[in-house]
Amino acid sequence: MKLKKILSLALAVGISVSTIGCSRGGDEKTIKVGASSSPHAEILEVIKPQLEKEGYKLEIEVFDDYVLPNTALSEGSLDANFFQHVPYLEETIKEKGYKLTYTEKIHIEPMGLYTDKLKSIDQLKNGATIAIPNDATNGARALKLLADNNIIKVKDGELITAKDITENPKNINIKAMNSEQLPSTLKDVDAAVINTNYAISSKLNPKKDTIAIESVDSPYANILACREDNKDSEKLKALSKALTSDEVKEFIEKKYNGSIIPAF
Repeated sequence: MKLKKILSLALAVGISVSTIGCSRGGDEKTIKVGASSSPHAEILEVIKPQLEKEGYKLEIEVFDDYVLPNTALSEGSLDANFFQHVPYLEETIKEKGYKLTYTEKIHIEPMGLYTDKLKSIDQLKNGATIAIPNDATNGARALKLLADNNIIKVKDGELITAKDITENPKNINIKAMNSEQLPSTLKDVDAAVINTNYAISSKLNPKKDTIAIESVDSPYANILACREDNKDSEKLKALSKALTSDEVKEFIEKKYNGSIIPAF
């Protein structure tokens, strides 16, 4: 009886270890992707039928911030994420030490200067307040947009901050805050530089509601990010292929009417 109990216990432990191993490895036919709600999750919805034909089930987890998707990807609860541009990923890797990379550039979201009070940049008054994102890459990108439109002048460099403003003829007050809060702050500031995904989610139109917008040759292409150890997996190859298909290109061009531009 004692031997039988030992064998039963050993078998139970073996089954438990096997089950844990499978859960850590994940389902090779399920692809879990973290994304911002718009436009990223909307674009991902388009490719579900394509992936189903290839034998994959696509699960989309929507995030409303820019920090958690990379953490979840690094920890392995996601296979990929789709919300960020290359400079943001590179800065996160530098700061956190994550072993992340990307497979494809999918689209460009021109960042814009939004306002519900002004009709043109010329109407910016002395001492006006402009809100910008408070993360390093998007904050620098916002300042460069203001400089490109002659509102301020800044030093050369990638990760510039408000301290790098060299000329500010209208004494513009720069207010840095979380990107997701920028649309709701328009009532409290004269203008705000907002990422397109948050603008669209808040029913703002990049073509109609901006008084300045990045050019189409912006280097900030949104990417499909993954871990270094799964970049060459079959499901990441299938996901990358679907996201750079003619069907996705047509969807982006028709759905967003120029406010978002395919990068492939």
